Amino acid sequence: MKIKTFSIGGIHPEENKLTHEVATKVAELPKQAIFPLSQHIGAPAKPVVQKGDKVKVGTMIAEAGGFVSAPIFSSVSGTVFKIDEVIDATGYRKPAIIINVEGDEWEETIDRSEKLETVAAHPELTPESIVESIKNAGVVGMGGACFPTFIKLTPPPTAKAECVIINAVECEPYITADYRLMMEHADEILVGLELLMKAAKVTKGYIGIETNKPAAIKLLTEKCKEVFGQTEYHVEVVPLKQRYPQGGEKQLVDAVTGRQVPAPPAIPVNVGAIVQNVGTAFAVYQAVMKHKPLFERYTTVTGKQLANPGNFLVRMGTPMKDLIEACGGMPEGDNKLLAGGPMMGKALTSTEVPICKGTNSVTILSENDAVRKEPQPCIRCAKCVGACPMGLEPYLLAKLSAFKQWERAEQEDIVSCIECGSCQFTCPAHRPLLDNIRQGKATVMGIIRSRAAKK
Repeated sequence: MKIKTFSIGGIHPEENKLTHEVATKVAELPKQAIFPLSQHIGAPAKPVVQKGDKVKVGTMIAEAGGFVSAPIFSSVSGTVFKIDEVIDATGYRKPAIIINVEGDEWEETIDRSEKLETVAAHPELTPESIVESIKNAGVVGMGGACFPTFIKLTPPPTAKAECVIINAVECEPYITADYRLMMEHADEILVGLELLMKAAKVTKGYIGIETNKPAAIKLLTEKCKEVFGQTEYHVEVVPLKQRYPQGGEKQLVDAVTGRQVPAPPAIPVNVGAIVQNVGTAFAVYQAVMKHKPLFERYTTVTGKQLANPGNFLVRMGTPMKDLIEACGGMPEGDNKLLAGGPMMGKALTSTEVPICKGTNSVTILSENDAVRKEPQPCIRCAKCVGACPMGLEPYLLAKLSAFKQWERAEQEDIVSCIECGSCQFTCPAHRPLLDNIRQGKATVMGIIRSRAAKK
């Protein structure tokens, strides 16, 4: 069995997969659900309900606000309490729809049966109808980026898709939601992959899984032989070496196909690949085959000090505090709360922040794990350069950002940074490299957008 990996940079943080073998539980319904209107890359969704309206599980409550956008659906039944601003995972106040939960009544159009639907049993499905169903269901990238899925399946005329790659890597420490999803819903994931390949008009598919998940590799390899053995589709499970950030789509394309995705604005489809998260494949199955909009997801709630860390199937809009209570409550002492994992997750100031489409984990770090050491002068060791999976010079980009040298930062390709944190993790001087680069990248991208708008 040949084990592949990407070719540039990478690190090996401690795994801490505390919930690897903890079966998924269905989270309890919240008393009140909060739905931020920005749960995806692109324009915020626009409310189509108002205070006092009655909604069911699966009712659209906000429509797409532009081409790069996605609708939002209620995950609960009840009454719209108000449309207000709430603090979301970014730390800023954003518009949101707040619903008081009353019972659990679902839209009748949703197929709630557990019968597995196959593509072969639905010859009426066309690439166009699959894409339309995905778009209408509000499906976005479930790995955290939250890019509307239908856009990836309709690449520009200058690019031609050759394969679909399912990102089942889950290289971020602590998080196990994707692993549990694979172990518990492998059949639905493979139907989702087949739908994605049909929509993209390709016959080649790959599932990339790191070797710290041998049970998932074995299960999906066997299932692929059963499902695709006698079909036109060639689907291969690709075992990958444990290496962070292998879940980055450019790193995954490199590892699986050996092709390098050029600097932005190039995307994976420019080298023939469409990358979708394993959770997205599952959501695609539910959207197309079960007429179920995206309103719940698999989420890990974890931390070394938590009494009972676990994996949950949770309705979006559920406050994080509800899940933390289900795991035994917030540990004593000073803790750091993250939406996501310790490498790329965002620190939160409140446990009232709701679970959204991209929330794959709620991670609680103790003071010992979270405390930052005092930054020291750069010792010119170049460890950050060796760790960068994009082949950049993080020490330089951080310096240019700190001194607001935006033109030079753009020339040095700061927009190619994937914000993985490998540089900051490996720095022996404890420099806040990613913090500075992230601010600089946002500024440079704003300059590029304003320049383009003037043309």
